[in-house]
Amino acid sequence: MIPKRWQESTAETVQVVLPNDSNPLGFILGGTVMHLIDITGAIACHRHTNTLALTAGVDGLEFIHAIKVGDLIILKSRVTCVFKTSLEVEVEVFSEQIETGRRRLTSRAYLTFVSIDRDGKPLEVRPLLMETPDDEERCRQAHERRADRLRRKMERRGTQKVES
Repeated sequence: MIPKRWQESTAETVQVVLPNDSNPLGFILGGTVMHLIDITGAIACHRHTNTLALTAGVDGLEFIHAIKVGDLIILKSRVTCVFKTSLEVEVEVFSEQIETGRRRLTSRAYLTFVSIDRDGKPLEVRPLLMETPDDEERCRQAHERRADRLRRKMERRGTQKVES
């Protein structure tokens, strides 16, 4: 398979935060942000793999700042690392004040997607071309997150066996 650069798969979503997406305090609902993160991440995944995919996990979701009704919400995604049948996508979320153009990082998440065929069977993912030390560092960190996630999964399985 021919490797692909992360720049070929990026995605950006921009929306105005409306009252029906907010809580009583006038800030966007966390669930709405998570939904948009999943969609924007999936677009980068699909652009990289050119396959169907499922969200397998979310790591490191942080809500750093609230986003107000009337602000823009901007989501940017990029592939950070490829494994055998899965890949990790980083999604950064920003708010932008319409009147001033001031932009702030409000959230960040790392999503793992599994590439699948129409029968739901995992497919091998094309490699990610590593061109810079930053690319390599992002992938190294993705491997650490993956190892932690797999360790937690094994621990849960061990607990379930004991409880059964």
